[in-house]
Parts: sequence; C-alpha cells; structure tokens
Amino acid sequence: MKVSNVTVRRRLFAALLVGIIAFFGLIGRLAYVQLWKGEELAAKAEDSWRREVPFTAKRGEILDRNGVRLAYNISSPTIWAIPVQIKDKEATARALAPVLGMSEMKLLPMLQKKTRIVQLKPEGRKITLEKAQEVRALALPGIMIGEDNKRYYPYGTLAAHVLGFTGIDNQGLTGVEAKYNQFLEGIQGNVAYLADAAGNPMPGSGDTYNAPKDGLSLQLTLDKQIQTIMEREMDAAVARLHPDHIIAIAMNPNNGEVLGMASRPTFQPDQYREVPKEVYDRNLPVWMTYEPGSTFKIITLAAAIEEKKVDLLNERFFDPGAVEVGGARLRCWKKGGHGSQSFLEVVQNSCNPGFVALGQRLGKETLFDYIKKFGFGSKTGIDINGEENGILFKLSQVGPVELATTAFGQGVSVTPIQQITAVAAAINGGTLYKPHIAKGWINPDTGETVESIEPEVVRKVISESTSKQVREALETVVAQGTGGNAFIDGYRVGGKTGTAQKVINGRYSPNEHIVSFVGFAPADDPQIVVYLAVDNPQGIQFGGVVAAPIVRNILDDSLHYLGIPPRTKQVDKEYKLGENKIVTVPNIVGKTVSDLYEDLNMNFNLSAAGTGQTVIRQAPSAGTRVEKGSTIRIYLGSEENLPDSADDGHDHE
Repeated sequence: MKVSNVTVRRRLFAALLVGIIAFFGLIGRLAYVQLWKGEELAAKAEDSWRREVPFTAKRGEILDRNGVRLAYNISSPTIWAIPVQIKDKEATARALAPVLGMSEMKLLPMLQKKTRIVQLKPEGRKITLEKAQEVRALALPGIMIGEDNKRYYPYGTLAAHVLGFTGIDNQGLTGVEAKYNQFLEGIQGNVAYLADAAGNPMPGSGDTYNAPKDGLSLQLTLDKQIQTIMEREMDAAVARLHPDHIIAIAMNPNNGEVLGMASRPTFQPDQYREVPKEVYDRNLPVWMTYEPGSTFKIITLAAAIEEKKVDLLNERFFDPGAVEVGGARLRCWKKGGHGSQSFLEVVQNSCNPGFVALGQRLGKETLFDYIKKFGFGSKTGIDINGEENGILFKLSQVGPVELATTAFGQGVSVTPIQQITAVAAAINGGTLYKPHIAKGWINPDTGETVESIEPEVVRKVISESTSKQVREALETVVAQGTGGNAFIDGYRVGGKTGTAQKVINGRYSPNEHIVSFVGFAPADDPQIVVYLAVDNPQGIQFGGVVAAPIVRNILDDSLHYLGIPPRTKQVDKEYKLGENKIVTVPNIVGKTVSDLYEDLNMNFNLSAAGTGQTVIRQAPSAGTRVEKGSTIRIYLGSEENLPDSADDGHDHE
C-alpha cells in the first residue's frame, strides 16, 4: 500500500510534536524536582546515608540538702558495630568476643545483621574503662565506642528506698529516680556522619557532633548525716531484735521536710536484682499500713484539748483496769488499772480507759472530723511513688465500740508518713504541712538553683495554745511516763509510745505486735520529730522498751549534729527502782582534799592525780549532769597553780 507524502508529513509532525511535548515535560519535571522538591529529596537522600552513634546524656545527680552527692554517674562506654564496614566478620568476632566476655557464636550474628548500626548488648553495654581501652587497642574496622554512663550510689544501701534505682537505659525505675525521671534523664546526643551503601564515609562530609543535654540535679530535703544516724540505729536494732521490718522517718515539723526515711530489710540500688522484688519495690514508710496503737492517742488528746473537753491538770479519772463499751470489755495494758489519776497522768500512763472517756466526750462526728483534718484516711501527697491511703471506719459504721477503740488507736489503719505528719502538726503550733522530699532543682553546669520547692500548708488543724499543751503533756510522757527510755538529759524531749497487735488473716495475733515510738525535741521548740516502728521484734514487745531507746539515740546524735543547744530547764525525770539518778557536778576547784567528801555528798567517785592539797582542775566540769556514782577526776596542786578564777571548774585537757 502506497503512503502519500501528506501522510508521511503528518506522521513526522505528530512524532515531532510528541517529542517536543516529551522534551518539555522532562524539562518541567527536572525543574520541578530541582526547584520545588530538591531540598526534600536531598534531605531524604542524606537521611539514607546518615549514620549515628548515640551519646547518652548525663543523668542529673541526686544531692542531700547540704549538697552531698547521693547518686551520680560514672563513665561506662558502650560498644557499637556498623556491619557494612566489617569486611571479615568471623575474624572480628574472634578478636572481640574474649574482650567482651561473650561467645563468638553469640557475637557473629550481631555483626552479620542487615542494619546500619547495632549495639553489642548486653555484654558490650556499659563496660569498664579498662575493657573499652582493650577494644580500642584492637582497632577493628566497623567497631565503635560510644560514650555512656551508669548510675553510682556511693553510700551503698543508704536511703535506698528513697533514691530508688535506674534500669540499663538509665531510666528511673523506683524511688525519686522514677518520680522525677523526666527532669533527671536529660536528652540524648550523637555523632552523625554520612556513608555510602557499603558503609564507607562519604568524602568531604565530615562528622557532626550533637551534644547531649544533661539532666538537672535534684536536691533532696534528706540530711545525709541524720539518715546515717538513723540507719545505724536501725541496723543495730535488726541485729539485736530480729524483727520482720523496721520503719523510720525523721522530719522537720515546721515545714514538712523529710530529713531521713528508711526501712529494713533494705538493698543496694545497683544490685537490686539480688533481693526479692517486695524488698526493693515497696517503700514501707509510705506503703505499709497497720494499726498505730497508742501513738494515735496524740490525735485524740489534741482534739479533746482543742474542743475544751478535758482539763489535764485539774480533772481526775479512775481506771479500774477495764471498761465496758457496747458489750465489749476494753482493757488497760496495766493489769488492775492505774486507779485514780489526773488526765495528765492518763496521758503519761497511756491509759486506754482514760482515752475511751475522751473519745466519748468528743463523740464520733467530732473525733473523726479531727482525724481527717490531721490527714488520716487519705494520702499525704508526698512526692514518692507507692503511697497508700490507710483505712478509717465510715462514720455510718461507727458505733460505741468503734468510737472507743479508735480513740486509743485500734481499728484504724495508717501509714508511717501519715502518723509523723499528723504528730508534726500537733506539736508545731497546729499547722498540717504536706510532706516532701524534693527541695529543688540545680543546673549541673552553673550550680545555680533552677527551682526551689517551698513548704506547702494543707490546713490549720488546732490552735497554738492547744499545740503547746500537747507538747507539754508529751514531754511529761518521756520524763515521768511510759516514754522514759527516750529521756535525754539536758534536752527537752516529748514523745509517745505505741504497742499494737498485728492483724493476721483477719484476727489479732496474741504474740506478734508492731511497737513504735514518736519523739521530738526540743519540746519547747521542736526542730526534729522521729517516728520509728518495729514489726514483730523477738523478745519483749513494748514500744517504751523497744522503740523508745532507739529514737532516743537518733534524737540525741541529731540534736548535737544540728547544733541545737541544750535547755537549762526541763521536766525532771522520775526514776524507777534500779535506775540511776542524774546529778549535777559541783565546782570543786579551789577546795582542799579534806573538804571534798562533804561537798560531793557521796554522789560521785574520785580519781586523783598530782601532788598537793588543793584541787586545781576537775573533769567533768562544774555544771555537767551525769549519773549518780560517776567518777570525777581531780588534779591536785598548790594554791599558786589555781587558774585565774578559782571558780573555773572546766576540764582543760
């Protein structure tokens, strides 16, 4: 078939037209790609070439209130592999495996992965600096060392439950490490570079270092020294008493700051896997609930005084040893009772029938209103995870028996943090503070405080005058009542004992108790309050016998550490049969030997040194209070050897 010239020309024109359209379409596409999509496509290409070696941010340190480091980081590098850069994977595995302490069979599949970069974990994570140096010395292609760190707790078990611990990725898992993780962990950085499909660095691309942003340092209200004192006494009690648990909290009653918090058994934060989960996962001072026993009587006492339902000094109460309430016989701890006594003596003797009477005078609505105002039945809001509510009777469930038992601390369930927070309010002038353990945030680079956490007032519970009466009554409990083993001569100590039967499988155990003591000092101006509970101690199970001496030791050392001066006046202690009386050392400097025995009045023993007939020095110095029968060392000489003032009785050794 013959094709005409016209047809040929038309076909040529159509082909040319299609070519022109295709050409300009291609030009348009190129222009679109270059001008409109260029940056986006270049970024995508660069992203496909991009390789990153991560650099972990330094986790913020945790400090005590005085800046002592309780948790910080130590360098602990991590090994990474870039598989495409490793030409001889078998040889690399053979050289690297012994250094990391892993088998070649385990390491080789990691090096053979079809991925940009792989972390050689767990053996290659957070290794020692010595191991990192060994890896570096091998100079293996495709093996890189990334900067990393791990958490270090320099004081071992100290404040373990408060601090908590971190996981392998430096994330907080328990304690304040978990509570404030978002501020402590910081933001990860990296070293970035560009590589081709074979993993070779692209010429002229260079490396980019994106610095990590370190976390903020957390300053706590804890005092490392008070925490140490407290845990020392707890450890001694564990060795002596073999209890199921011991719980202790120290607090500044004037602002809710927690100065110390601990429990036993305990653990070492960086070795938490070596103890059962219930040991490291439960912060007992905020988690454990139990019947408080007689320490709860402080709340009934404060409510009765505030509501003017009792005159402690001028009203009397007769305790026959038990009281009948709603068909139940509620006994006093003392067989036969205390007989006739003032209501102040009811407090001193921790007399259950006397507190039943106070509860009845208040009535259930008023008593439970005060109990809730003091913070029981709800969380305190302390900044520690795992806090429990405790349990109170619903008002509709409260009959005569429930009212009576609640008044002396039975039938209710509280946490230790609730107990100490409520007692702090009762003695500080009547203000309930929200307890807290974080004091502020510090910039790790400048050392400047970024944010301070101020005390938070929850509510006013009782008046200053009521609080003063509570303090004075509780001081007599220590000086003249059941809390005698917490007495510290020279300081005014107030407190209250507690002995509560444990509830096991819904029944009161006849043989297991939680014994406790809450003590504070100085009683005229409280600066520290300590609550301690011992769960099922072996042997005698009374709060005044077991817990009070432990709190005494904690208070005594803490008061001296804080530099709080002794008081010149305090309620005199009543000494029981067999107890040594406290006496004051007289000034005997300048006295002759023949005068000494009359002046000392048989209260002291003497140890003499030197020659002569005149006392020129003495130790202890005049005015010191010691136990009767203590030894006074005297130094004899002539009158010319006397100090400038003959009344100087100080020891100048």
